[in-house]
Amino acid sequence: MRFASLDAYFEAHRRTPPKGPVAVILAEDEVEIDTTLRHHLSAGFPTVLLLATPDQKVDAKLEGELVRIDHPVHEENALVLAVNRVNEAFPDLWLYYCFNAEYLFHPFCETRNIREMLAFHAEERRDAMLTYVVDLYAGDLARHPNAVSLEDAHLDRSGYYALARTDPARNWQPKERQLDFYGGLRWRFEEHVPWTRRKIDRISIFKTRRGLTLLPDFTFDDEELNTYACPWHNNLTATVCSFRTAKALKTNPGSRYDIHNFRWHNSTEFLWHSQQLMDLGLMEPGQWF
Repeated sequence: MRFASLDAYFEAHRRTPPKGPVAVILAEDEVEIDTTLRHHLSAGFPTVLLLATPDQKVDAKLEGELVRIDHPVHEENALVLAVNRVNEAFPDLWLYYCFNAEYLFHPFCETRNIREMLAFHAEERRDAMLTYVVDLYAGDLARHPNAVSLEDAHLDRSGYYALARTDPARNWQPKERQLDFYGGLRWRFEEHVPWTRRKIDRISIFKTRRGLTLLPDFTFDDEELNTYACPWHNNLTATVCSFRTAKALKTNPGSRYDIHNFRWHNSTEFLWHSQQLMDLGLMEPGQWF
């Protein structure tokens, strides 16, 4: 199904909200749109919304399994603005968002789908989930000049760290159960990344609620939703494995010619399996076994 705008989609579903959890995927370009869609459809999302320009191509076999919405994907903070509009239109459902060439992994996702995971998370009285955006990159940039290759995907196995997230309204005291996370390509090639975009944490999964606002740094105006755990124990976290930073570094003229290889001594092949991400400490199963 296809709609000419978000407004048209909202009007068509004014009395019949989509079935959640909903995945909102914004296609910034045509790189790996189909694999991104297949990955999230296979993850168990009943509703997948693709925000794309009218000329972007999608495999015809996928068209019947998703909702395609024509959208100005290149406007400033396009995904954040779209998520906020979906949040206001459809309260009280779980929503996940990402860009093309990004792939969500949660603990044990090979045998348990997104609906099972969120059912457990909701039982722990959590309305949002912290995700880490882990950079993927092609191991051979001569063969894959845009740094994107599913077959030759690599990631950093170390080099991640966290700093206290301070509150300017409280004399820059640390915020409770909140941290800023760094690492990956944004850390190793920080000279090419604005400091406001170096964090790798993102609240990618949350329960919609009217009046809630997603901010440009992918946190919310409700501080509790930005926490990595409840006051009693660690909660589930998930990972968004993303080629987006590698693609940008090899596409932007300011960095394209300065980078000849993303691999270093802490690179390892990405196995496309949640156990590898848990073993590397890149997501937390919490009390879910």
